[in-house]
Amino acid sequence: MERQFTATTYIIDKGRVLLINHRKLKKWLAPGGHLDPNEIPPEGARREAKEETGLDIEFIPQENIWIERWNATSFHRPFLCLLEEIPEHNGTPAHQHVDMIYVAKPISGQEMQNHHETDGLRWFSLEDIEKLEPDIEIFVETQQVIRTIFQSFFCDNIIR
Repeated sequence: MERQFTATTYIIDKGRVLLINHRKLKKWLAPGGHLDPNEIPPEGARREAKEETGLDIEFIPQENIWIERWNATSFHRPFLCLLEEIPEHNGTPAHQHVDMIYVAKPISGQEMQNHHETDGLRWFSLEDIEKLEPDIEIFVETQQVIRTIFQSFFCDNIIR
């Protein structure tokens, strides 16, 4: 089975998470997409966040060691990695996404919807997320990731 590399970013701020309404899937998702050739995951995550939300982001660090040498340099590690099963659609065969999932906060830019890829852009509280119908309005795994992010970052007062 073919595997494609993707990057996703959950943008959090003030006790909320920013999601896009994916035009093709008709579900609320974090901004993200396929990596371009020669693009490393954090570059793709930043680019996709900007393209789909208009916002520049800063990753919330996941590192416990950072290397800066002439022959090896660390880059931002994902919060989570998922292997996602993508079904056949409009002649595109079933495949898998190797998704590098980041958590970030907005630092600049003008929030705006990308009308080519999305049918909406909205900030959600955890309460709002829990009200969405699982696997109809939002994937169950998206809700699970958001619960973990809220627990990890808001309950521990790492970011407000």
